[in-house]
Amino acid sequence: MKVCIIGAGVSGFTAIKACIEEGITDIVCYEKTSQIGGLWNYRPDKVECATVMASTVINTSKEMMAYSDFPPPNEFPNFMHHSYVQKYVEMYANHFNIAQYIEFNTKVKEMTLSDGIWQVQLSDGQLRQFDAAMICTGHHCEPLMPKITGLENFKGKILHAKQYRDYKGFEDKNVFIVGIGNSALDIGVELAKIAKNVTISTRRGTWVFNRVIQNGLPYDVVYQSRFYDWLMRTLPWTISNDFHEHRMQQRMTTFPPLANIQFA
Repeated sequence: MKVCIIGAGVSGFTAIKACIEEGITDIVCYEKTSQIGGLWNYRPDKVECATVMASTVINTSKEMMAYSDFPPPNEFPNFMHHSYVQKYVEMYANHFNIAQYIEFNTKVKEMTLSDGIWQVQLSDGQLRQFDAAMICTGHHCEPLMPKITGLENFKGKILHAKQYRDYKGFEDKNVFIVGIGNSALDIGVELAKIAKNVTISTRRGTWVFNRVIQNGLPYDVVYQSRFYDWLMRTLPWTISNDFHEHRMQQRMTTFPPLANIQFA
């Protein structure tokens, strides 16, 4: 079997490795850039590529986001800056010798299925055939812009989170952020330090909580255990819901702020 994999990010890596483990070695992974890492490969000057922001730190602890068969080094911080994540995925690729299956600077233009065979049109004009295809480009490649009435009449600067790299140019500005996802909150926290005013708009309620709980332990490690999962499924819904709300409302007011790598 001949397999085509599109994208050499964290999903593309595991797709390659999964094929190898199943005895499939006729693999080609197409990556449109010159490096592995996908979203975590920070590219400040390439707006067309999906990439993290300069200050991005993961909101999931390294133990919970790790590849199960290749944990991050012990010396890496619990919540890694994107530079550490990129180092980690490079170590993963080197450990499992994945790069040999990747064709860099090659973009897939079109794919069609004909008689059970995938016809793959590449950016260099080649037409390749495969028995199976795995799409590992992620959901950050194409920005999703909301349709807001009158937005075309706005005279200020409009950009999607995909285009945001750092705080420069937002000094002493009034900033309005639409959405309350991870990127929106990361941008809001960063700009709150230097902008004149930052407003975050959300169409629904949400909980915003710390990465760590008392004693500095990662939130997800403590509350995503088998015992905790069993306990929440066993207790009546009203009790478990009250417990969650109580935890969400806690703040670590007695602890000093943690050092942030962006100020190092």
